[in-house]
Amino acid sequence: MIRLVMLRGGSGFYCYAIFEHAGGWPAIDVSEARLVFKLDPTTFNYMAVSDGIQRYMPGAADRDAPRAVPLAYKEAVLLVHPSEPQFAGEVDDKYQYSMDNKDNRVHGWIAGAGGGDGDRVPVGFWVVTPSNEIKSGGPLKRELTSHIGPTSLTVSMFMGTHYIGSDMVARIEAGEHWKKVMGPVFIYLNSNPERGDFQALWEDAKAQAEAEASKWPYSFPESPDFHKAGERGSVTGRLLVRDKYTSGGEDVPARLAYVGLAAPGQPGSWATESKGYQFWTRASATSGSFAMDNVRAGEYNLYAWVPGVLGDYMRTAPVTVVPGVAIALGDLVFEPPRSGPTLWEIGVPDRSAAEFFVPDPNPRYLSKLFVARDKYRQYGLWERYDELYPAGDPVFTIGVSNPFKDWFFAHVTRKTGNGENVPTTRRIRFDVPRVAAGGTYTLRIALAAAHMCKLKVQVNGATGRGPAG
Repeated sequence: MIRLVMLRGGSGFYCYAIFEHAGGWPAIDVSEARLVFKLDPTTFNYMAVSDGIQRYMPGAADRDAPRAVPLAYKEAVLLVHPSEPQFAGEVDDKYQYSMDNKDNRVHGWIAGAGGGDGDRVPVGFWVVTPSNEIKSGGPLKRELTSHIGPTSLTVSMFMGTHYIGSDMVARIEAGEHWKKVMGPVFIYLNSNPERGDFQALWEDAKAQAEAEASKWPYSFPESPDFHKAGERGSVTGRLLVRDKYTSGGEDVPARLAYVGLAAPGQPGSWATESKGYQFWTRASATSGSFAMDNVRAGEYNLYAWVPGVLGDYMRTAPVTVVPGVAIALGDLVFEPPRSGPTLWEIGVPDRSAAEFFVPDPNPRYLSKLFVARDKYRQYGLWERYDELYPAGDPVFTIGVSNPFKDWFFAHVTRKTGNGENVPTTRRIRFDVPRVAAGGTYTLRIALAAAHMCKLKVQVNGATGRGPAG
């Protein structure tokens, strides 16, 4: 069920959907659910996703032959003869404009941006997401925003498997009663008589997004399935980290930790959870204290992770949120997984690859918007590995090599002359001056994502104790 709501005096309209699976229905898998707006391609030609990601865009027809040639997957094309020469030689790929859930608050298009009728007043069309509670996969789940069409996807998507795959599918069992309210989201329209001042429209859209967030949860939805403020509760506490190898065993504040409530599960299960609601916040930068307001009534586990600290925290006892009740959890202590002191480490356990080597793109597949920022968004970077290391896989030496220059950000395959993809080997050289006789050493590897792959680890090659899969 999809509902549209217009409020008197508002410059836009609200959309929300109620998904329900009745108890007597058969099993069903829900992989994607989205509300899409397809705008007039003759007028909307300027797209804005963030402060740094906004530009004039090619037209949808520019993606078709003979104006473009397809690349490795259907969403990516090389513009060779676009209607406007300024776009020639660029790659268009909707995945370049994806955003993390936590950053996807407002995006959209502007009509009347350049060309056409010189008297046309620019008009903005914006998708505003006032709350992330309906989004699947937590704050770092990445999803689509706006892209060529001109197309805007609300909430990126209500539910989606992008960048994760089948683990994100909502699997509703036979006989299971399930219901979820998606939204409301706000479709905001604004205008500016100053032709060409698109930044003013964008700044106004951001201000409107903040105003909508301050009104959450909305009071106007009449559906009893949408919980108003009086039907929600709050949760507070403080997260501490106890690691005897870094702080001498003292409890230190989990500064800027991500703390969230999601469906009961296992540590880290929130990252693939899509059937329920999630509520996330950041802990204090000084004390580690956190607060989550306007939480829907229900049973949750409390999850967290701390930038720079390995592992996932989960409070084993469930948190039962009751309408109108403020739950104070007090001090919670996270003990990161440890087998002993750290001998060496490549990178930072912060769920980002920002500290690794991201190569310059092949000049044939350039996107001008991402030359000076967010280089990882460029198309075809995986092919650069073979070009940069034609003689063989590089060796990383602990204490000598620099991750920012010497550790390729993705572990990719190498393509042979006949087009076959073959594995590559990352070799890490390190010294252990003193080995504990009979001791156990643990290698921990954090993977951002994996697709159709197998990881094999060997220590000291054939002279070690053998491979570990």
